Amino acid sequence: MKRRLENRIVSVSAHETRLGDFGFAGDDTVVPFEVGPLDARGRVVQLGPILDTILGRHDYPDAVARLLAEAMTLTVLLGTSLKFDGKFILQTRSDGPVDMLVADFTTPGSLRAYASFDADAVADAVEEGKASSADLLGKGVLALTIDQGQDMQRYQGIVQLDATSLEDAARTYFRQSEQIPTEVRLSVARQMVKGENGFDGHWRSGGLLAQFLPESPERLRMPDLPGGDGDLEEVDDMIDDAWAEVQALVSTVEADELADPTVAPERLLYRLFNEHGARVFEGTEVVDDCSCSRDKIRNILEGFTAEEIADSIEGGKISVSCEFCSTRYEFDPAEFAASN
Repeated sequence: MKRRLENRIVSVSAHETRLGDFGFAGDDTVVPFEVGPLDARGRVVQLGPILDTILGRHDYPDAVARLLAEAMTLTVLLGTSLKFDGKFILQTRSDGPVDMLVADFTTPGSLRAYASFDADAVADAVEEGKASSADLLGKGVLALTIDQGQDMQRYQGIVQLDATSLEDAARTYFRQSEQIPTEVRLSVARQMVKGENGFDGHWRSGGLLAQFLPESPERLRMPDLPGGDGDLEEVDDMIDDAWAEVQALVSTVEADELADPTVAPERLLYRLFNEHGARVFEGTEVVDDCSCSRDKIRNILEGFTAEEIADSIEGGKISVSCEFCSTRYEFDPAEFAASN
C-alpha cells in the first residue's frame, strides 16, 4: 500500500481521504518513503505516547530521558528496516555520565529500552552546561546488532564513540559498515500541555533517515558508493547532484520542526520533496512491549548454583526486577532446591 506526495496528494483509498488530502500515520508509526528522481529512500517517525510510557517507568533526570529517547528513535528507524522476524539492538558502553543505553526492537513493532547512569555525574554535567548527547556518552562504543534467532548468526557493527552524538555515530556506521550514503536527523522535545491541574510535560521525538540507493549504472559509479570510480564526466549535472540535493534538503529541517506534532511525517516529506514527488508506504506502528516473563526469569534462576541461589535470597525470597519495564518478579527459594 503506497501513496504519492506530489504537487497534490493522492489518497490511499477514496473512503479514507479525498483527492488532495493527506493521510496521516500519526504518532508512534514509522513511515517509509522514497524519492524516485533522486534515488533516495528512508523512513521518518514521530514518537509520542510510547516515550511517555517507557520513560515514565523510570525516574530518569531529563538529560538522561532525552538521550534515551534519541536512542529509541534511532532504533525504530533502523529496526523497522528488517525484512525478517528478528531483533535489532542498539547498545552503548562508554565512560561518560550515561555509561550504557540499551534499546531493542523486535519485529514487527515491539520496543523496549533503559539507561544506566551516574546520577551525580549527570547532575554535574547539567550544571556545567555539558549535557549534549556527546558529553553524556563520553568515550566508548556503540554496538548495532541484528539478531535473526537462535539458528542464525548475529551480525554486529561497532562504532567508536569519542565525544560523538548518536546522529554522527549512525552516519559513521553506514559509511564504514554498510557503505551507503546516509543522512540521519534526530530531535527530542518536552511538550507542555495544559490539563485540569495545570501544565503537564509530555515527551516527543522525531527522526528522519534518508539513504542514497541508486539503480542506474551512472549513479552507481559515484565515488561515495561501493565500487564507484568517480568517472562522471558524461553524466548530467542533475544526476551528479542527486544525493547532494537530498542532503541539502534534509539539512533544512529544524530540530523543533522534526518533533512538532503539527508537522506530521507526511507533511514534512511534502515540504522537503514536493518538487520531485515523494512516495510514502504503509507505516509500521511501534508499541511498548517488553519480552520479559516469569517463566524466562525462572529458567535463568534454575541455572544458578545452590550458592548463587542462597546469595540471591533477601527477606526469605528471591526478587528480580526487569531493567526494561520495571516489572518485579518474586520467587520462593524452595522452588529451586530440587534443581540444585
